Amino acid sequence: MSIVERALERLRTDSTGSRSRRVFGKVVESAAPLTPSGRVISIDQDALRAAGLLAPKHQEREIATQYRQIKRPLLGAAMGRGQEPVPGGRIIMIASALAGEGKTFTAINLAFSMAMEKDLHVVLVDGDVAKPQISRMFGVGVEPGLLDAVIDPNVEFERLILPTDVANLFLLPAGTRSDRATELLASERMVEAVNSLLQRDERRVFVFDSSPLLLSTEARALAEIAGQIVVVVRAEYTEYHVLMDAVHRLPEGCSPSLVLNQSTQKNAGYYYYGYGTAAGGTAEGG
Repeated sequence: MSIVERALERLRTDSTGSRSRRVFGKVVESAAPLTPSGRVISIDQDALRAAGLLAPKHQEREIATQYRQIKRPLLGAAMGRGQEPVPGGRIIMIASALAGEGKTFTAINLAFSMAMEKDLHVVLVDGDVAKPQISRMFGVGVEPGLLDAVIDPNVEFERLILPTDVANLFLLPAGTRSDRATELLASERMVEAVNSLLQRDERRVFVFDSSPLLLSTEARALAEIAGQIVVVVRAEYTEYHVLMDAVHRLPEGCSPSLVLNQSTQKNAGYYYYGYGTAAGGTAEGG
């Protein structure tokens, strides 16, 4: 039995039901502004591949197929396609136990795959405020973002969401670093702001790249507002007891999905908690 299968069996045993929730690029000017700021992120996908953040060319089709399989149940729960939508399901948090397991790779590839849907607006959020890799790689490390809007109620979240030159894909940077990041992400202001963004556009889905669950408290604050949580497990790397420690730090009653990253085995199919595989590269330190 694999580590993921063992974890899933343990999660089934421990499950207590649903929980209540509070619900590489550069900046260029847009000739026809898509947001109030008029800024657009031009994404260099070749540079992302070189950095190991997008699938390499020779595995592109295979990994694209795998992410199509991974996104389907997440979108079903988010948008109510063929099922009842999950409360807050349009907020999808990508987590891992430790660094180097592939959560940033997973967040980026999942966001790209979701953006291929014709009727969605996908916002990739750099929620790893302690190590904002996505902001740095997309060239928006000095742009105002998530934390700035939480700190200052006069800053509109909507103005900080940047469109990209990839259709239906938007980016929300991490923003200015703060020693109070955990408290800010756990604040009522954060809850109100996210709810406002969801209400403004019913086709909008947020994919949060979070910090590792065992290395920060910010990830657990984000987990309180996420309707769906995906925990990335790196094949032949993540130890069972480490994974279970991370999962048990999630809010009570949470039923996370598990994604096996860098697996050399063929897809073993989906399990009870939405398990899928994503062979290939992993995010640098992600």
